[in-house]
Amino acid sequence: MTGPGRSAEPSLWRDRRFRRFWAGQSVSQFGDRITELALPLIAVGALDATANEVAWLTALIWTPNLLAMVLGAWVDHRARKRRLMILADLVRAAVLLSLPAAYLLDAVTLGQLYVVALLTGAAGVLFNTAYPPFFVRLVPRASYVDANSKLSAARSVSFVAGPAVGGPLVQVLTAPVAVVVDALTFLASAVLISRVPVAEPPAAATAEPSLLRRARDGLAFVVRHPVLRAGLGCAATVNFFTFVAGSGLFVLYASRSLGLSAGVIGIAFGIGATGALLGAVLAPRISLRLGVGRSISLGAVLFPAPLAIAAAAGGPLWLRAGALAAAQFLSGFGVMLFDVNLNSLQAAVIPDGMRSRVAGAYSTINYGIRPVGAVVGGLLATLVGLRATLLVAAVGGALSLLWLLPSPIPRIRSLTPDNAPDETEDNSSDNAEGGAPDNAEGGTDDADTVSRPVAP
Repeated sequence: MTGPGRSAEPSLWRDRRFRRFWAGQSVSQFGDRITELALPLIAVGALDATANEVAWLTALIWTPNLLAMVLGAWVDHRARKRRLMILADLVRAAVLLSLPAAYLLDAVTLGQLYVVALLTGAAGVLFNTAYPPFFVRLVPRASYVDANSKLSAARSVSFVAGPAVGGPLVQVLTAPVAVVVDALTFLASAVLISRVPVAEPPAAATAEPSLLRRARDGLAFVVRHPVLRAGLGCAATVNFFTFVAGSGLFVLYASRSLGLSAGVIGIAFGIGATGALLGAVLAPRISLRLGVGRSISLGAVLFPAPLAIAAAAGGPLWLRAGALAAAQFLSGFGVMLFDVNLNSLQAAVIPDGMRSRVAGAYSTINYGIRPVGAVVGGLLATLVGLRATLLVAAVGGALSLLWLLPSPIPRIRSLTPDNAPDETEDNSSDNAEGGAPDNAEGGTDDADTVSRPVAP
């Protein structure tokens, strides 16, 4: 970034609205780290689930994204995006609280876990598609990379503290009770977002194309735009293969193949997650030195490749736990380098009037591929074993770089006006809306957790 870009950074911390939003997302990310451990551990420990059943649990979380394209087109024409985000948080809190309630009645079943995964995923899609237009009204355009870096850094801290606390918490309180913490963080997020006023434009008063037509326009914009098309191809490929070794199977591998307890897994994940924190903090500096496009390319390889380290783990306890932590460290650094820069680049090319529908179309493919990867991972784990599945994920994910090499992305140095990519590569769908590119964040975050919009 240039001087003007850097000069905007301190103002974000002086902005009360941004601080509240950042605080809400930070708290909720912490809760998610606990649930990421708790859901598969409930399935494995309390219900004796198989590898394939755990894979289906991961798949169902992301399945609602297959409808994101249509939902994004609907959200684009709703006037109050903030209310939709609050509603999504409240729904997720209520759904998660059903687990400890059922636990107290000794009635937790695998079917209930599947329903919880599906409903929290659906509410997450609503939040994700309402998020981009809300965010562009919150953060100034000059602070693209800075805002993404701060939010990603908060997420990275949650990966350090969340598993380190969550693992022992699950072990002491049991997984269903520990889920209460995540439900409370959703409530906190809803309260904080409700206290972040933004100037939201009124809904369009003129006749609009049909919902399916608007959804199709969003997809067409992504497909025609060389930057969005290459970014989507890369992100979808890396997501498919990392979900082949998805969080459920990874926890299963650490528990059964490496013989690690929930506490050790949580601590190893927490130590490893310092890589994500470091990546989020250093992403703006690396982007300044290497360029936005090259930083994205480096992150695309560094995100999945370290899965091979975990696959090769063996020996004494400290070495197995250390390999797990090292893989998480390098992968976390890579995903933040990829996420911060790609999200900022997308923000520069998505017209303001199309942000939700483009985010929906993007999510339908990018997030929709995740349950497919999770199901394939479960089948592979059953057929060839967990270690071989992790190796397949590492190699296949690194090949996502092939989407970027022939595209304009590696040649993009910065997002300043004299270097920014063309924002109007295909504005035909936007002309009817009179939309123009606005302040920040494309909102098509490319990696995420159970339910929140963050990282590839």
